[in-house]
Amino acid sequence: MKVIYEDNQIIVVEKEQNIPSQADKTGDIDMLSMVKQYVKEKYNKPGEAYIGLVHRLDRPVGGVMVFARTSKSASRLSEQVRNKTLQKTYIAVVDGKFIENEGVLEDYLYKDERNNISKVVNKDKKNAKLAKLEYKVLDYDEKRDLSTVKIKLHTGRHHQIRVQFANTGHSLYGDQKYGVRGKGKQIRLWAYKLEFEHPVKKEMMSFKSVPPFVNLEYVKL
Repeated sequence: MKVIYEDNQIIVVEKEQNIPSQADKTGDIDMLSMVKQYVKEKYNKPGEAYIGLVHRLDRPVGGVMVFARTSKSASRLSEQVRNKTLQKTYIAVVDGKFIENEGVLEDYLYKDERNNISKVVNKDKKNAKLAKLEYKVLDYDEKRDLSTVKIKLHTGRHHQIRVQFANTGHSLYGDQKYGVRGKGKQIRLWAYKLEFEHPVKKEMMSFKSVPPFVNLEYVKL
């Protein structure tokens, strides 16, 4: 586990792809347990170390995550998530070339709990929720017909980025649920940057993690 930053209130780590954010029915090792074990061993904590899960990343998605080391910090960071002052920026590789190199996607999503998928629906559908994001195209690979995009989330809906881009005809490469290309490959979606106010120091903090599938010689993040 790569630790990007830590103090006595928070710990910022890089989540690898295909590791759950927290324990699930598979029983596979998860990030929350890994962070707890790391803190317990490093600081010789008796019993289980307290670690607060503030936000999640889908299992196939890697990148920056912040965990709280105290209940006070967990509460304050969770409030930032609710108030949308904790900002998340993602990098994705998607199918096709965009007509507009910058834009906003705004849809209403409905989560199908039984099948664990989300769908773009009419806003009048019961339990439909507004999903909004901004995107900017960073690079277009003409040979492979793939675009690298930077994405800023305004809402945090279930599978939001994956569903909204698929709905525009630009599904994420390697997305096994919503994609059309890269079947059997790793999804090209990464939590690149996380910005928030430190829960105690009240300073704005920013952390980055470069996606393993981006060549910095060609793509300027």
